[in-house]
Formats: sequence, C-alpha cells, structure tokens
Amino acid sequence: MVFSSIVFLLYFLPLFLLCYTWAPQRMKNVVILLFSIVFYSWGAPRFIFVILGSTFLDFHLVKWMDQAPESWKRKLILIASLLLNLGLLVYFKYSNFFIENLNVVLGTLGVQGIHWTKLILPIGISFYTFETITYVVDVYRKVHKPLNNFWDYQLYIILFPKLIAGPIVRYHDLPGQIEDRSAEETADNRLQGLYRFGLGLAKKVLIANQVGAFADQVFGLDSGDLSSATAWLGILAYTLQIYFDFSGYSDMALGLAQTMGFRLPENFNNPYTAGSITEFWRRWHMTLGAWMRAYLYIPLGGNRGRAWRTYLNLWLVFLASGIWHGASWSFVVWGAYHGVFLVLERWFLLNWYGRIGPWMPRLLTFFIVLVGWVFFRIESLDRVWPFFHRMFVESGTTAIPIEPEVWTRLILGLLFAFWVLLPGGARVQRWVYYGQHSQGRHLAMSFFSLLLFWFCLSGILGFSFNPFIYFRF
Repeated sequence: MVFSSIVFLLYFLPLFLLCYTWAPQRMKNVVILLFSIVFYSWGAPRFIFVILGSTFLDFHLVKWMDQAPESWKRKLILIASLLLNLGLLVYFKYSNFFIENLNVVLGTLGVQGIHWTKLILPIGISFYTFETITYVVDVYRKVHKPLNNFWDYQLYIILFPKLIAGPIVRYHDLPGQIEDRSAEETADNRLQGLYRFGLGLAKKVLIANQVGAFADQVFGLDSGDLSSATAWLGILAYTLQIYFDFSGYSDMALGLAQTMGFRLPENFNNPYTAGSITEFWRRWHMTLGAWMRAYLYIPLGGNRGRAWRTYLNLWLVFLASGIWHGASWSFVVWGAYHGVFLVLERWFLLNWYGRIGPWMPRLLTFFIVLVGWVFFRIESLDRVWPFFHRMFVESGTTAIPIEPEVWTRLILGLLFAFWVLLPGGARVQRWVYYGQHSQGRHLAMSFFSLLLFWFCLSGILGFSFNPFIYFRF
C-alpha cells in the first residue's frame, strides 16, 4: 500500500484517524500497531511474519544482552543479533546479485552455473533492518536502556508512516514518545501534520509522477538512438522525480507521525541548493547519512589519524551506501562516484569553491549529482555508457516530443527545488512547515490543503503512473 493510492487516501487513512482519535489513551498504541500490521501486510503479506519474527527474537536478544554480567557474553549476543538482521538483509536483497555474478564467473571458466530461484525483496527491509541494528548497538553502547514491553519495541520498528521508506529513526530519537506522547496530541499538531502530509502528497503526485513518466519514456528507449537534448531532459526529469518522490514521501511520513504526536527526524533540507557534495549529503536522506556516520564512519576511524585513512573511510562509507541502495554494479559505481568527490572536496575542492563565490559551486554540485543519477536510474552498466555517450559525445536522432504539461511540471520542479534561494523563499518555507498558526492561518492552510488534496485525487485517478522509487530499497 502506498500513501498516494486511493485505497490509502480514501479508506485506510480516514479509518485509522477515526479509530485512533476515539480510542482511549491506553489503547492508542494498540490501534497504531494493528493498522501498521495491516498496512505492511497489504503490500507484502508473505513477509509480515519475517518482520514480526525477527523483531520478537531481537527484543529478547537485546534484553539478555543488557542483563549479561560478562562483557564477552554481551559481545556474543550483539554479534548474534547483528548476524540475524544482516543475514536476513543479505539473503533477501543480495542473494540474486551474488548468484548472478558467480554464474558469470563460472561460465567464463566453462563450469555450469548454479540453479537459483530468484527471491522477491521484502518491502522496506533495508530501512527496518537499519533501525533494529541501531537499537541493539545503542543498547550495547549503553546509549539507552532496552524497552521492557515487547509491543512498544514492535511499534517502534513497525510504525507505519516510516516503515516502508523511512526516515531511519534511531530509538533515542523517540525518547518517551512511544510510552507517552499525550502532550503532543493536540489539535494544532494534528492539523499541521495533515498540512504537511498534503504538501508531501502534492510533491509526489503533481510533480514527481508527471516528470517521472517522461523520464521513463526516455530511459525506455534505446540509448544509441537518443538525441543529446532528449538524454539531458530525461536525466533532469529523473533528478526532479527522485527528489520530489522521496522528499514527498518523507513529508507524508513526518506529517502522519505528527498527527499521532510523534516527532520524527527530518530527512531532507533542500539538497539541490548544496554548494558541495559534502553539503549535499548533509541535506539529502539525512537520516541515512547520520546512520552511516554513527555506525560505520566513526567505527572505521572517522577523521582520526592520517589524511589518507580519512579519505579511505569516506570512500568506503559511500561505497557501502551505494550497495545499500541496490544489488547491482551500477549502485556500487554510484556510491564510489560520490565517494570520489567527497574525497576530492576534503583534499582541495572545498578550498577552491570558497574562492569562486557561492553560485558556481552550487551549479557544479547540481551537475555532479545529476550526472550521478544516471548510474542510479540505469541499473545495468552496459546501458549506462551509451547513455553518457549521447549526453556528452554524439547526438542520436530520436527525440521525444514534450507535452506542455511536462514542461510545466519540469519548471515547477526546478522552482520548488531551488525555492529557498529566492528572496524570502526560506522564510516562506519555515512558515509553511514549522510556523505557529493563528485561527485565520489554520483556515487558510486548511483550504489550501483541501484544494491540493482534490488536485492530487484527480491526478491519481486520471494518471496511472504512480510508483514510489524508494520502496524497492
């Protein structure tokens, strides 16, 4: 079930809000948990028992680890929990990739390949696996105590707004919110949560879907025949699609959580306005960046020691980020590509950027990110290089006529992607997302949100293209 589906918008969400609002305080978490199980089961009924079973085992392993008096026992239980969670992730997400590449090697040696039934990837497994890892590692590090109630832990993992595509929430980001958030369950918070959900839905339906359909047209053609202009417009469309698709989902997740009194961490902060790749990763998928820093970069040594070791740590972290995003060599190259620019910036580029003013670094960074999305969008390296050839070297003859509607959405996408750079843009954004609203402002925002909701429903009913890119990660 996706947030931008008719089933969710007209049936699941109204029924949930009704049940949650009228439930007594002690039953509210039960309502969320039951609806979260239904939400996940709707799209992945065969895998609901995987997540329920793994969380049951994790909860008890962490309890035993915390109670173990000897450090070696604690470490042993930590390893067991990590092997359980990472084992499930590797099995479901990377088995197909490993077997395919092994069969290629065996084929070159003249050996018969391994017969393998391809596995279906459970929805959202990367996101909830990372959350289970944060919980067990933070308890091991004594960042916080383990939960006493299994159902509270189950709710932390399976909370449906963040379950499928994040944000990745560390348990200490929700201090006390699972046990008691009555102070946050106000009419003002519910309304502001719904406003934010509406804005995220509009990002997804009115911009991402429209430009995404055009991007799919371009990438569905033979790269060898594309005109250069069509190739550039196609990757620009995808650059806008993936941002408005994923940031729109994050807005909807944060908005839904706010209607229940939860405060989830922000996941995006106008990433295309960044003046370096370093800054881009502080603004894009911020919770993944924070996770990688806390659980991979710092354990590797971070920026302690010699410069070459810092560069290697940075590159390894972004290589891992690429692998996390998908089981194909193009994702590995995408992660390595970003890692190279992070190393170059740490080495000398940031100093050079500081001497050429604020606008040129922003343009260069956007260009680097846009080019990198080619690896992300085309999952076969064999098809990546012909596409780059059309972009940079030689133009083909095939051009897709662009409808005025697509031009409009491309322009709107660029406008809102760089909105905060306009005079007063940052102030307007703060007011819309975080401002305290008087009664008059609530009336205006309610009218605007209902109008957006109507346009979105019309867009969903009249336009069949409605994917969520990050659901497959």
